[in-house]
Amino acid sequence: MSRADDSTRALHEALPPPLRDVVDEFARHLSQVRDRSPHTVRAYVADLVSLLDHTVRMGGRGPADVDLTVLRSWLAKQRTMGAARSSLARRAASARTFSSWAHRSGLLPTDVAATLASPRARRELPTVLRVDQAAALLDTARQHRSGRDPAAASRAAPDASTPAPEPEAEVMVEPVAGWASESAGDATVPPPDMSMPAPDASVPASERSIPAAPTPEPVETAAGAAGRRPDEDDEAVLLRDRALLELLYATGVRISEACGLNTGDVDHGRRLVRVLGKGNRERSVPYGLPAQRAVDEWLRRGRPVLARPGCGDALLLGARGGRLHPTTARRIVSAHADAAGLPHTSPHDLRHSAATHLLEGGADLRAVQEILGHSSLASTQIYTHVSVERLRAAYRQAHPRA
Repeated sequence: MSRADDSTRALHEALPPPLRDVVDEFARHLSQVRDRSPHTVRAYVADLVSLLDHTVRMGGRGPADVDLTVLRSWLAKQRTMGAARSSLARRAASARTFSSWAHRSGLLPTDVAATLASPRARRELPTVLRVDQAAALLDTARQHRSGRDPAAASRAAPDASTPAPEPEAEVMVEPVAGWASESAGDATVPPPDMSMPAPDASVPASERSIPAAPTPEPVETAAGAAGRRPDEDDEAVLLRDRALLELLYATGVRISEACGLNTGDVDHGRRLVRVLGKGNRERSVPYGLPAQRAVDEWLRRGRPVLARPGCGDALLLGARGGRLHPTTARRIVSAHADAAGLPHTSPHDLRHSAATHLLEGGADLRAVQEILGHSSLASTQIYTHVSVERLRAAYRQAHPRA
């Protein structure tokens, strides 16, 4: 449980009962009606708890006391506390979502946040590997014995219950059930969808509390679990790593989508993978022959070694036989990038690289949008800027009068 979770729960419990009820109902609306992911629910509810706490401090006692003055004061306070532009934009979006819902529910006489302005988050160009760098990264998973063993690095990773902090630039933070959340995320791009239990209708809303975040399944530990030889584990983990890297680069899927794949989602004959993305939107993504070989070899020689009762149909497994956790997958990508002599590389960097290389190879922008699972073409267009920047760099380097 993060400090942000603890802080939000404390603020939630300190609110007057009518406002606690509003928080509970808003969370139910987001999770059950809007079908938002647990991360989105946590982030938006944490923002609402912060807003209502600010309202109380300004003398308010009920949801009707939330007006445009309170909203602007709340955002101004966040800015003076050093909140990033992206965080302010997300919090303003949370306020607009709450205001719209509260007005429709009769809690607010008007949609007070409809005219609330928010700073536009800066859209920096994503980190993109060159084609030769991507090839070098994928080649590391084929090296079964080397001085810098990325498989050993991934097995030695600390427990997933205390994951290392992710860089703020990577918006796609992986979900942990619960409401309160740190201010990671993007206002316009909700995180991957997972289920979230609804509040118990038999318990009065005023007595409900924010549920605690469960501990994710333990991640890679030492090789050589009971009944297996260490060399078998080493080979199985390397085969798993290769399948993971090839799939990430071949399909451009998000890391949560890759870890959520089941064996039945892979169509080996047509070389398609069925992906469940944001908003429970399903899409089919093609992959190439190298990825097919890596996945087939993992399923034939690697997965049976790591599989344990209860692993179900999970395509990618951790060293203990459970479904591969996204935190572990990030460490795997980082370890192999380090072994290849590349700068820090995240799974999202591979997604950026796949999209950019597709466009540079002549793929249609709409096709790339479908492959990536973007709901808006505007999200895909950032990769055209990356290509233009590369053209400019090549022009400056090669043209005598650049």
